Amino acid sequence: MTNFLILISDEHRRDAMGCMGHPVVQTPNLDALAARGTLFENAYTPSPMCVPTRAAIACGDHVHRTGFWDSATPYDGSRTSWMHRLRNAGVHVASIGKLHFRSGTDDNGFSEEILPMHVVGGVGWAVGLLRENTPDYDAAAELAADVGTGESSYTAYDRDITEAACDWLHAPERRETPWAAFVSLVSPHYPLTAPEDWAQFYHPEDMDLPIGYAPDVRPSHSELANVASFFDYDRYFDEARLKEAKAAYFALTSFMDDCVGRILAALEASGQAEDTVVLYVSDHGEMLGDHGFWTKQVMYEASAGVPMILAGPGVPKGKRVGTGTSLLDVSATALDVFGVPQVSDLAGHSLCDIARAEDDLERTVLSEYHDGGSTTGTFMVRWRGWKYVHYVGHAPQLFDLEADPLELEDLAGRSEADVRIANALAEGKRRLREVCDPEAVNVQCFADQRARIDALGGEQACREAYVFNHTPTPDEQSREGSAL
Repeated sequence: MTNFLILISDEHRRDAMGCMGHPVVQTPNLDALAARGTLFENAYTPSPMCVPTRAAIACGDHVHRTGFWDSATPYDGSRTSWMHRLRNAGVHVASIGKLHFRSGTDDNGFSEEILPMHVVGGVGWAVGLLRENTPDYDAAAELAADVGTGESSYTAYDRDITEAACDWLHAPERRETPWAAFVSLVSPHYPLTAPEDWAQFYHPEDMDLPIGYAPDVRPSHSELANVASFFDYDRYFDEARLKEAKAAYFALTSFMDDCVGRILAALEASGQAEDTVVLYVSDHGEMLGDHGFWTKQVMYEASAGVPMILAGPGVPKGKRVGTGTSLLDVSATALDVFGVPQVSDLAGHSLCDIARAEDDLERTVLSEYHDGGSTTGTFMVRWRGWKYVHYVGHAPQLFDLEADPLELEDLAGRSEADVRIANALAEGKRRLREVCDPEAVNVQCFADQRARIDALGGEQACREAYVFNHTPTPDEQSREGSAL
């Protein structure tokens, strides 16, 4: 009997692991998982934002095909998920922790939802819908204000999730039927308040400055300027504060790694480790001040790239894979683990197959963004060493990640003088249009979002309702609901 354990964190950038060569952050449990499994070095999110990504993971399909565009259009169970398919095949499917779907009253496909975090009020972050008439976003100051040492509602929630997952794994019922578990932690997502036990290992004075921190090397792209202006996180960080934030983020990453280690230890102690395929991922990354950005929303590697480790029966040990992969591959992997037939409406492929195959650097990976702060659709295409970013109505970006892994030089403006760059731009456009028509997608997205704004009571209602910087935990949402 084979089982499947997905461990997913929130806002963990791909490079922030020891097994990825990070010189500072300590992630011994993830490093050990990578050593006994396969590490995917070029994994990406379908969208650098929580809610649309988690819907895409459930559906196994691109955001522009699911129609769950943004943080106020969460997954509602209306499209068949991999969880539905496994449950229909006789697999017990459980979620423990953050889901960011519409509601637990929807049939999301799970046999049970334990400690679920869904979007606020079944609506989510409605202000992000206002992309044609962008309002001021006053919650940005919270990110810098919350930096420090101590406990937060999120670290308390992660401790509860970890304990619940360990108890669930030890339950006698786990040996009675095959199971799949989606265990979803919220760290290292802000608030950047780190428990003392982990904060003591990271000192602000030891932190380096972000990549592209100097104003004269920051991107001047017109749409990136729109995103930066809306969120405006960087305005609240001076050099001392940003170093404190980086130290807290790394401490939260180690805290999260400890939670992962405790869950994996429980799996081992339960006697099921040899029969369980384990996948570790995060829903998107964290910019940490790189290029002048904080949190996510952009297509730089720190935001769009995600960690991805697969281990367990049939998975090569100690292997590193260069093939581009995506969180869209989670759905196909889940079906593959249990021998459930693949279906034609999935965009991904089984990571088990990719892990066993030779690297395919020609594989196209797509990420897209249609959420708060943006004024147009953004589409990123990755293949070989190239990254092409398409902004509808704006100039594109192009990066040669082999020569410029820090993404300091946008090559798009040099196409007239360099045939190699011109060819890469043309290839990026071709690959994107093989997947979708970005202009048509953009039109459809804005039409759907206008309808969503109307359904929520208009622009003013979206400006006033559910304005927050991070989703309250289930306990907080329950207390707020009781107070109304």
